[in-house]
Amino acid sequence: MLEPVKIGVSLVVWLVEKGVLMPSRLILSAIVLSVFAFLLVPGPASAQLSQSAAWASYLDNEYRVVPDVTYHVANNVENKVDLYLPQNVSGPTPVYMYIHGGGWRGGSKERYFLRALPYLEMGWAVVNVQYRLRHVSRAPAAVEDCLCALHWVKSNADEYNFDTSRIVVGGNSAGGHLSLTTGMISSSSGLDLGCEVKDELGVAAVINWYGITDVGDLLQGENEKSYAVEWMGSLSDRLDVARRVSPLSYVREGLPPIFTIHGTADPTVPYQHAVRLHEALTEAGVSNELHTVPGGLHGRFTRDEMETIYAQIHHFLARHGLTDVTATTEGE
Repeated sequence: MLEPVKIGVSLVVWLVEKGVLMPSRLILSAIVLSVFAFLLVPGPASAQLSQSAAWASYLDNEYRVVPDVTYHVANNVENKVDLYLPQNVSGPTPVYMYIHGGGWRGGSKERYFLRALPYLEMGWAVVNVQYRLRHVSRAPAAVEDCLCALHWVKSNADEYNFDTSRIVVGGNSAGGHLSLTTGMISSSSGLDLGCEVKDELGVAAVINWYGITDVGDLLQGENEKSYAVEWMGSLSDRLDVARRVSPLSYVREGLPPIFTIHGTADPTVPYQHAVRLHEALTEAGVSNELHTVPGGLHGRFTRDEMETIYAQIHHFLARHGLTDVTATTEGE
């Protein structure tokens, strides 16, 4: 009976994993249509939709999608965000600002959108961020762009009904790194000077999925990674730039709560990056948690591991007053 749902959802996941770019509205519609396919299958009159299927069946009516909104222009490139906005709500909505990964040289906001689905189920607004990749501009461009995206979210809060006191920024891999810099860097760094609109920086929390915390560590030595070397290119002051864009450089008292997920066998971003951040934040008195996935690689965790992670993320957000503890969140 559930086969059409499995096929529909599997198709969306397959397209995303293969890097096939899908328009933002099409992604949302594909999820909903897979549920409608289930509804058309003959079955007992008493058959009931699962909680997830019931949620997906009305998702298209509950959210307004505003794709490709320009938040910043740099190097003659329009940086854009996709907006997923709850409808029929009373009062401003909390915001999940998602930043995709890809080693600062690849990836797109469309490719990784499914990572934001748990926040749609929670009734949050989602701001899905694109930024300049390495082939357009080297470091620190991506960091600057994400700070500008945060400024844009805050400056346009009234138009899109954003609750600026409940902005949570999150991302995976390079997106985890950019989530950390977006949540930790202050305007005194000068990295937001090129932003077209400005408001106060700062977020309510950061969800860091196996992000880089010390860029310089990846430029030379046993942890050298080609994606980091390429992001810096031939900059003569690359170690100084690496320090400026490293989250560990901004650890201090008063930062927002930070939740980190990292696998101990990650071959792309060393697990010690998460450990060092956790230890530094703890020493500075910053509320933070490190969820370790034993034997975990660079993402692609099992279903059980993902369900555990999202349950902990939800309780983390609830402890900091950012969501209702009774809400339901599912991880894929």
